[in-house]
Amino acid sequence: MRAAISHKFGRDYTLGAQPWTENPSIPGTWMGNPSLSVKVSQYMVSLHRRKVREGEVVTSARAIDEGTLKALYEFNKTIQAKGLSRTSRKRPAEHPPDWAGGKLRKMLNLIYVISFLCLLRFDEVLNLQWPDIEIQQLSTGDRVKISLLARKTHQNGGIAPFFLYPNPNKKFICPLTALAEWINVVGPDHMNGYVFRRKVGANSWDANPSHGMSADSFMECFRNNLLDIKIDPRPYGTHSFRRGGCQYLAMVLRWPFRNICSWGGWAENFDNPGTIFKYLLAWTDVETVTREEFMDPNRKGSDPCTSCGRTCWCR
Repeated sequence: MRAAISHKFGRDYTLGAQPWTENPSIPGTWMGNPSLSVKVSQYMVSLHRRKVREGEVVTSARAIDEGTLKALYEFNKTIQAKGLSRTSRKRPAEHPPDWAGGKLRKMLNLIYVISFLCLLRFDEVLNLQWPDIEIQQLSTGDRVKISLLARKTHQNGGIAPFFLYPNPNKKFICPLTALAEWINVVGPDHMNGYVFRRKVGANSWDANPSHGMSADSFMECFRNNLLDIKIDPRPYGTHSFRRGGCQYLAMVLRWPFRNICSWGGWAENFDNPGTIFKYLLAWTDVETVTREEFMDPNRKGSDPCTSCGRTCWCR
């Protein structure tokens, strides 16, 4: 609530992000953002302490993992293969998977992959337009360059681009595959405006290129997709892909924390090192290792590393 009020004062009333202080030139008058006053800050700290004393635990959105993304990808492929032929409005209730057809599911898959690999929030992905996505041809193959004009922490631009490469060993998170499938659906003559259009019906989208998909609409689609694979959607939220991608880079790809911070946009001044740990650790996440397995020398191996082929957990 405080963040919303600060945004209202700062952007709509053009009061900026400066703390609320008395004007030294004109005593008795004030300048800055009222929501960022010292008294409000003190109240927020006190409120947090009271909530902790009362036993309230901060709940983060559950992170999306590789297994869930793979299950979503494989289920959506089955729908794409058999197509969708709705006969009445009752059909989605009688056949739950018919809430979306194969074309719409290809769009969702591309949103999943970009959000997961680039550690983006829903609104940042949904605001992408076709000029922001560039397929670059290199001597070693193709890659995708994604440029963001603005995001929560960079309202005025200055965001480093993301470079994504093909991943043939894991097609469910291969950005080139997901993008190619969506381009094939959209067609090269309609690659203008928003990349992800407003949903119309069960298998179509708005013809107006300036009408992008809303965050609420995507969240509804995402939750329906989780129900398709028998997963309770309630623990998942707007940061699920951002948190899941962060954990994927740290625990699967073994990236150093500095690289993760730089890739995700936390490395500007390292003034809040606790932020990344909130993405890596939360009680809402599913445990990947039981207590008995930590020191077990006969512990079952992990999936083979795509580079060296090793399956041990120490790679």
